[in-house]
Amino acid sequence: MTAAFSLHDVTFGYDRHPAVHPLTGRFRVGSMTAVVGPNGAGKSTLLKGLIGHVAPLGGRLERNGLRQDDIAYLPQQAQIDRSFPISVMDTVLLGHWATNGLFRPVTRAQRREATEALLAVGLGGFGRRPVASLSAGQFQRVLFARMLVQNCPVILLDEPFNAIDAKTSADLLRMVVAWHGEGRTVVAVLHDLDQVRENFPDTLVIAREPVAWGTTAEVLRAEHLFQARQMAEAWDDRAEVCRRGVD
Repeated sequence: MTAAFSLHDVTFGYDRHPAVHPLTGRFRVGSMTAVVGPNGAGKSTLLKGLIGHVAPLGGRLERNGLRQDDIAYLPQQAQIDRSFPISVMDTVLLGHWATNGLFRPVTRAQRREATEALLAVGLGGFGRRPVASLSAGQFQRVLFARMLVQNCPVILLDEPFNAIDAKTSADLLRMVVAWHGEGRTVVAVLHDLDQVRENFPDTLVIAREPVAWGTTAEVLRAEHLFQARQMAEAWDDRAEVCRRGVD
């Protein structure tokens, strides 16, 4: 099957300090993969590398024909500044950025699409509210509505269900499963292993280095999770720059 992303001994990191290395494998088109591992394992850095926010320090990443606007990326909520005075509707309409750019006005059809997206995530009538007034769960629904508007074949999610209520998590998880059912490629950083086992066919376990990658039933085993934890505990942030996969 065709790969959306192919990685060949790829290293991602910052200031020549690897955060993930060396990673070889592929995310197949239409696959649904959970990325799991201890805190500080490089999971978020991997997503940033796939989207192009972090350049490889070594190795080769192939996007296999994907354009930047083919990929919808949802960062962690903690990385998003909600103090900017913008409404819920305008936030969702940003999903049309790839089409409209800075100067093309929003069309009536695009506004209708944004309204329908808000209805789909349970926020009908919220369009005029400022995003700063929303709860964490409501704001996450807004971000999912924006991704509905983007309508991308590839979706990258960084801890999409963290710090939100159970009902919102369940509603948004159903949306993610539906995207997969439509043939989209989904890669999600997750902590809830039961959620992974029940919904994600594939899993990548990392602890700055890959531990296991494949079907969830084969990968999400106690020995792999224990190995990942041991590797994370042995990591020393004060160590010299690692040259493996960088030079």
